[in-house]
Amino acid sequence: MRRFILIAALLIVGALAALGWFRRDDIALSLLRRTADANIARNELTALPDGLHAAFCGTGSPMPDRQRAGPCLAVVAGQRLFVFDAGGGASETLTQMGLPPGAIERVFLTHFHSDHIDDLGALALQRWAGGGATTPMTVAGPPGVERVVAGFNEAYAIDATYRVGHHGADIVAPSGAGLIAAPFAFAEGTDRIVVLDDGGVTITAFVVDHGPVKPAVGYRIDYRGRSVVVSGDTVPTPSLDREAKGADLLVMEALSVRLVSELEAAAARAGRAKVAQIMEDIQNYHTTPADAAEIAQRAGAKALALTHVVPPLPSPVFDGLFLGDAKTKFAGPLWVMRDGDLVSLPAGGGMEKKRLLRR
Repeated sequence: MRRFILIAALLIVGALAALGWFRRDDIALSLLRRTADANIARNELTALPDGLHAAFCGTGSPMPDRQRAGPCLAVVAGQRLFVFDAGGGASETLTQMGLPPGAIERVFLTHFHSDHIDDLGALALQRWAGGGATTPMTVAGPPGVERVVAGFNEAYAIDATYRVGHHGADIVAPSGAGLIAAPFAFAEGTDRIVVLDDGGVTITAFVVDHGPVKPAVGYRIDYRGRSVVVSGDTVPTPSLDREAKGADLLVMEALSVRLVSELEAAAARAGRAKVAQIMEDIQNYHTTPADAAEIAQRAGAKALALTHVVPPLPSPVFDGLFLGDAKTKFAGPLWVMRDGDLVSLPAGGGMEKKRLLRR
């Protein structure tokens, strides 16, 4: 609706300007000022009721998709902002949703596939230079997160000197640049660990199966009687059933074997044998929409949100084809998520899905 109003306003301005009633540039500048004031002052954290909120800042995959950033889920607990994975474009989407990167308390990684980590540098930069952070961005994950963090710190080290040199230490505090690793490990014989228990927020990591990718984990977030479970990339596994039990919202990755098989066949017809092989390979370490629905039903989850959508869907018209018979396997709400979606779980009960992305 906002987009329609803006387009209509611009058309009216253009018509009136053509008649010489006023200068088009003056009107354009006025619109720019209003937009800048609204966007810079916007902070959705202050508007959300107490409870848990899942903000989808990236619902895509490694496959090119102009409509979806790489995997990213922001979870708001009270006024605290946590981010799970940071795929390409996630920091931009997060900001456009009105969730300030400067408020990020911690980033949690599910695994180290490139599409889940490749916007960490941009996210840390926005948190620091755009958000005024005076400490590095904490990135938690299983063993190996130290190496990932060290690599991003090295890649952005020279850039950080430019920022401080240009703006000055009073504006961009050198102490806030970069990332710091917070590794966690599972005790022998266990597949779950509480990685944060503070101020009523509990975050539990659990092992999932994304082999040959190891380690790979999911997370359960609990706050004031509400819960969100993040699968990470995985095939169906008992640990996921266990952690999703009774969850208010289960956030699952999903791959349509039927549609990916069509891409495999297209690659083969084009003589691109290696691409065809990749399309075949990726089918065996992800969850299908139907599998996700069955997991949600077994666990008694209240709602199911599908993300990490493979393959890209050019329009919601394709959602039904993507889902297949998944909706027959789960009794609750089932959504194919898009960048900018928000699912709110107020502390007192209830659930609401809405859009935060203004485009």
